[in-house]
Amino acid sequence: MKFSIVITTYNRLDLLKRAINSAFEQTVECEIIVVDDCSIDDTKNYVNSLGSRVIYYCTSSNQGHAATMNLGVQNAQGDWIKPLDDDDYMAANCIEEMTKAITLHPQAVILSCQAAQVDTNEVEISRTRKTGPGTAFYIPQEDIHYGMLLESVPFGTPIQVAFRRDAFLESGGWDNNFRSCDDIDSWIRIAELGDAIFLNQCLVCRTIWKGGYDRKIPLKKRCNTNILVKEKIYTRVNKKYRNIMPDIENIRQYMNLHWGIVAVKQKKLLTAINILLPAVFSLKAWKIFLAVTIARKLKKDNKNLRKKVLIN
Repeated sequence: MKFSIVITTYNRLDLLKRAINSAFEQTVECEIIVVDDCSIDDTKNYVNSLGSRVIYYCTSSNQGHAATMNLGVQNAQGDWIKPLDDDDYMAANCIEEMTKAITLHPQAVILSCQAAQVDTNEVEISRTRKTGPGTAFYIPQEDIHYGMLLESVPFGTPIQVAFRRDAFLESGGWDNNFRSCDDIDSWIRIAELGDAIFLNQCLVCRTIWKGGYDRKIPLKKRCNTNILVKEKIYTRVNKKYRNIMPDIENIRQYMNLHWGIVAVKQKKLLTAINILLPAVFSLKAWKIFLAVTIARKLKKDNKNLRKKVLIN
């Protein structure tokens, strides 16, 4: 099994250097690909100075995050892909630990691990929660989308995830129409093709800073995009869950509650009012919101999901 690390970048050379160094430091050999979304800084000269250790591609014009990832995966030689945004980085044993888990369950097409959220000084702010039993476990394909719908199967951002190259290509790659959630939209479709592995190991770091791409998208638009993603998940939930899953309208209202509360915390009161009405009056939406919140705080597993240990 071979991994390709696909690093996407745009005008952030200082951060890109850190991401590339984390790829160089991996304890197993990997192909390293940098895809530049037509940067106007010194990215091209720097990456080319690294010689044959890094394969460099550059788009002909600025095309967006999805297009750069698609270009990298299409040209990769690895069986599995580890996506890496230029402002994030990996622990040295990241690919080694992922490879161990995949070897134990070759039916998997997607994998996710824990991430540390760090500030611009690389100081840890928080850590994503553990999601199930043992150091590593898998969830059968037919159970994944139900777990995603109720957020007990959180794949997370690209830095947490790896996926099988053939499944990515078969599922159609990343959709460039999404300016946020292009990654989650892809996980939804990849997960139709096989099982998912989760590692309760913190193997990566995600930088939380004002320059992050998601911070530039208005909250209302992020809310609407997340609702669209939930609708896509909803249609893919296995039929055995149909009698116990919430109605799609209640899911929509739950998402409005979530993002409305985010707006309140950010003191964007007009935006909060616009998002929260009429969801704030939905008892069923509040029930979902409280169930998800309590489960996160108590780190409770969804009892309906089958989680099978790979590594204790």
